[in-house]
Amino acid sequence: MDENIKERIKLSIERLRYIKRDAYSARFKAYFKEVADFIIYAYDNIPKAKLINKLSFNELYEINQELYDDILPDNYVTSFANPDYAVEFLGDEFGTIFSFLYFEIRGIIPYLYEGRYEEFASVIELFLEVYNIFLDPETASYKYVKDAVYYHMYDYADVTVQRRTIETISPEFTFATDIIMNSDLSDLRYLFKYGEYISENETKTAEFLNKLSDKEVKAMAKTYVDGFINGFKTMGIDITPKKSVNIRYSIGQERMVKYAIEMFREHDLEPVIFRYATSRINRKLTIRTGYISTYANQQYEYDHRMDEALFIDKALLERKLEVIEDTYKKNEKLAAQYAGPAVIETFGENPFEPKICAKAVKLDEKQQKLLLDYQTKSANITNKFIPRDKYSFTIIAYPIPEIGENFEEIFAEVVKVNTLDNELYKDIQEHIINELNNAEYVHVLGTNGNKTDIKVMLHKLDNPDKETNFENCLADVNIPLGEVFTSPVLTGTNGVLNVSEVYLNDLKYINLNIEFKDGKMYKYTCDNFEKAEDNKSFIEENLMFNHETLPIGEFAIGTNTVAYVMARKFNILKRLPILIVEKMGPHFAVGDTCYSYSEDMKLYNPDGKEIIAKDNECSILRNSKDKTEQKQAYFNCHTDITIPYEEIGSITSVHPNGTKVLIIKDGRFVLPGTEKLNEAFE
Repeated sequence: MDENIKERIKLSIERLRYIKRDAYSARFKAYFKEVADFIIYAYDNIPKAKLINKLSFNELYEINQELYDDILPDNYVTSFANPDYAVEFLGDEFGTIFSFLYFEIRGIIPYLYEGRYEEFASVIELFLEVYNIFLDPETASYKYVKDAVYYHMYDYADVTVQRRTIETISPEFTFATDIIMNSDLSDLRYLFKYGEYISENETKTAEFLNKLSDKEVKAMAKTYVDGFINGFKTMGIDITPKKSVNIRYSIGQERMVKYAIEMFREHDLEPVIFRYATSRINRKLTIRTGYISTYANQQYEYDHRMDEALFIDKALLERKLEVIEDTYKKNEKLAAQYAGPAVIETFGENPFEPKICAKAVKLDEKQQKLLLDYQTKSANITNKFIPRDKYSFTIIAYPIPEIGENFEEIFAEVVKVNTLDNELYKDIQEHIINELNNAEYVHVLGTNGNKTDIKVMLHKLDNPDKETNFENCLADVNIPLGEVFTSPVLTGTNGVLNVSEVYLNDLKYINLNIEFKDGKMYKYTCDNFEKAEDNKSFIEENLMFNHETLPIGEFAIGTNTVAYVMARKFNILKRLPILIVEKMGPHFAVGDTCYSYSEDMKLYNPDGKEIIAKDNECSILRNSKDKTEQKQAYFNCHTDITIPYEEIGSITSVHPNGTKVLIIKDGRFVLPGTEKLNEAFE
């Protein structure tokens, strides 16, 4: 540790230990003492917890629980991390910003585990700066506190944003890799090396994988790695210049990931593994703590999803963009060697239904526009140095123990679903694609209470013998196999999309109803909350990401009836990730197309036909000479919404001459050549 930083930390900790003896406003005494006690506990105990061989599992577990205790659901109601409680205790003027400050300070946990001492020192100094403001009644004003927070965010952008940017492409940050490759994975104490909240999901997942044979775990890793490598072949991208792969996994899966790292290295790809934002709900502008899918309390994350509203402005966002671009320029070679993300998702947690936190801050209209502009510019910078048509990806999913007592049996079934016969599905899906290539549009009609009634327009094929609208999706980048998909024509795509219950971006939507006019959302509602305005805001914030509207970027028909039957057998349909659910019926994605930023790359189906439906009326604006129009080409989001088979009355291919051909009728495949898909139902 740098001596200067060491001295800063020493002085700060000494000051924190003295806080309880200081005289300050009684109104804030409890807050400053509670936060100071948290910092001191973390500082005193995390160094001990890092020496896992000297402590028992129970001792490590106790430290871990203490670090997260006050934000766990049972305690969160009276935690200063809860904006409602903070406002009730500290008042409207200071409650929300002090709640945010505590949320930010909780980031010291990973800083201490990873040895990121400069960031640790800066956050503690911010807390002490705010504390000192309140020692003098004349300076104890909201303006002084807000200025302190703002300039902290601005001044440390070169550290935090630079770190976040480079660690996404550089294998040199080996914190997680070292845990995976150098730990005794049969000794579950290794789980506490991350500093993340450890629950039964993590411990029982690790225990379960430890019970499997080497052959079984290696087979899982091979499916995952082969999917990534085959993605380059499918997309016609040269993998030889690539030197790194971003591995994303959940704590507890290390045994599989260890084999995967070894297999990736056989392809000359080094792992890039970094700590992710705790919130899966919204992209954060500031650096947050958290690892891949360990969540002490999702309501806590949800309540703080828009904390940026307290300090975000144009100058700060421009500062961040400058740092991002400068970091990429200085690390251009690393960016060029980046091969893409290889993702292992998890599913099975109890669906999260957020509660309205009245005092949680929200972005105002001006900030929403600033943020959307920032996201577009940030994506463009990334695409400049890591072109979308120069890298690939893969994604696969496995259940967690929270899914229920049949966890191990479900896990085995998911492994089967992830390894279905490519050749069989390739031929069946070609029958569907060949019929859909004759269509002018597709008509999707719901049943059993589902109000879906929508006409989806398709691109005209100039050369049907050599061109296709739909991609034949098998088990490479998107595991499991089982869908045909396209980017529809927006003009003329009209109607209603309705799903009784769906889980999107880790949030549960009840009776989601969206009306489209010329392919764009113009009316939307759900039944999550009592008030209509709360439901509308919920959709705008978490599905539309504050865009005024979103187009249909994808229309697809899922063919994986095996996965569907598995879901019905174990009654887990509502707990499956969209990665699997999208293969179990038709789905519509709102946002960008599947080909965003790579529309000009030539892609072919296994039958040799070129996929030509990669643009729509929005994405084509990227070629406009008008810069204002160019900004309207991309939305930097893509959310799949699936209608399950039992809610499908019919999917009909409608030819230009009016001929109608059924693909699905009453949830069953009826197109000749697809009947085998119904065997799973029997």
